[in-house]
Amino acid sequence: MFPHLLQATKEYWRQLDELEAAYQQGDISLEEVDARVADLMAQLAVERRATLSHFWHLFQLMVTRQRETLIGLAILALITYAWALTSPIA
Repeated sequence: MFPHLLQATKEYWRQLDELEAAYQQGDISLEEVDARVADLMAQLAVERRATLSHFWHLFQLMVTRQRETLIGLAILALITYAWALTSPIA
């Protein structure tokens, strides 16, 4: 299951806009706005944590499956860096 952070963020902003409009029209009190904003922020935080957890899991899976390739690339980068340091600048 892939978390939908972008959709959740769009929904968060849409609901904030609705709250602002309701407050401007005098339909809800400032205390109610504060309470609803806190709830919306908590919901978005859950989606953000799910997204971060998902990407962390994918990163760990990639490292596990491609360990030899990543080690080879790191060695190649280190050799290239060492060569660049020792070569004379023209």
